[in-house]
Amino acid sequence: MQVIPTIELLNGRCVTLRGGDFDAPTLWHVDPVATARGFVAAGATRLQVTDLDAMQGRHDNDALITEIIRAVGVPVQVAGGIRARERAEFWIAQGAAQVVVGSLAVTAPDMVRALAKYRPDMVLLNFDIRDGWLAPIGRQMDTVLDPSAVLESFAQAPLAGVIVTDHDADAAGVEKHLGVITGLAAQTRHLVFASGLVDTLDDFSRLRYVPNIAGAIVGRALMRKTFTLEQALDVARPQPEETAEFL
Repeated sequence: MQVIPTIELLNGRCVTLRGGDFDAPTLWHVDPVATARGFVAAGATRLQVTDLDAMQGRHDNDALITEIIRAVGVPVQVAGGIRARERAEFWIAQGAAQVVVGSLAVTAPDMVRALAKYRPDMVLLNFDIRDGWLAPIGRQMDTVLDPSAVLESFAQAPLAGVIVTDHDADAAGVEKHLGVITGLAAQTRHLVFASGLVDTLDDFSRLRYVPNIAGAIVGRALMRKTFTLEQALDVARPQPEETAEFL
């Protein structure tokens, strides 16, 4: 299972959000570029950079994110505020390995499918889940859409994967909400990545037993040093199964 550290940017600073709440961000006094390089030095083979300003219609972090992409030497997937094809193409031109789209999959699904067809394996869908429904953060959007139905509508698209971000897990705990991602992972051929479901090393152990989970995107736990990236990578890597000896 892949471990993907994420750096969330707000006003050029590293922050983390609990439950997607923009009103109470936790600020981390670290340099974003140095932090990204540190993750790679610790063994990360892929990073995610999430632009929280772009979710609110601002693009002040573009130069900083471009610097991170060019500094780390591993694939970087860019998330946040990608609400038009032009914006997705902008990040691909800047060197992003993949772009993450959320609300665009709801507001313009045909556009997302066309982008995925033109850029196969470069588009990731992000499903922000609240109370079992799609609820994209960073944008006022009341929705009663069933995530399973939306996922099914992208069944034939050549996506790089689907990120499932369960914001309810922050409030109620991971175990209760494993069922959400388990159900979605069971219905798709696409790779599924868990986000918001890892606060402890034990959470990695649980996710390893969910079929079709390709990896976990982790931010807050790494920032607050609940565990190190090296520890997470050790837990997430495949463990050899015991085999019987035949004479």
